[in-house]
Amino acid sequence: MVWASYGVATVYVTADAMDKGKKAAAAITLPIARVSSAHCTPATPVVCPGACGLACKLPKAALLHAVALGGLMEHGDGTGKTARVAVAMVDTFVWQALASVVIPGFTINRVCAASLYMLGLTTRWPLPVLKWTTTAIGLTTIPFIIKPIDR
Repeated sequence: MVWASYGVATVYVTADAMDKGKKAAAAITLPIARVSSAHCTPATPVVCPGACGLACKLPKAALLHAVALGGLMEHGDGTGKTARVAVAMVDTFVWQALASVVIPGFTINRVCAASLYMLGLTTRWPLPVLKWTTTAIGLTTIPFIIKPIDR
């Protein structure tokens, strides 16, 4: 049962990483046409709505003019798109794997091992009762593990 839960958690983490990669890839293309900014009045630069958050070189008036034309142009020259998508996916996969699988799994395992050891030393309960008590103790630690990980 434990291995099945690891499998489910791994599928979730992988799907989340793929979703973040798709979002990073979609955020790289901006709705900006190749227009001359000579027809537009100077204004504050438009902040890229994508992952980079950098200010684009076209003023807001040029952006509005470009959207009216309905054109598309990639932010910058498009280089590094694969790297940005890969970084988004790897970052999400690593942090989600740590927060969803590794840290909780290790912590609960050690709490269960310690409680089984201590109950074995301090009580004369039969083995099935020890194991079920240890399982209950492990399950009760989950709410205490979630809060520090979410911070």
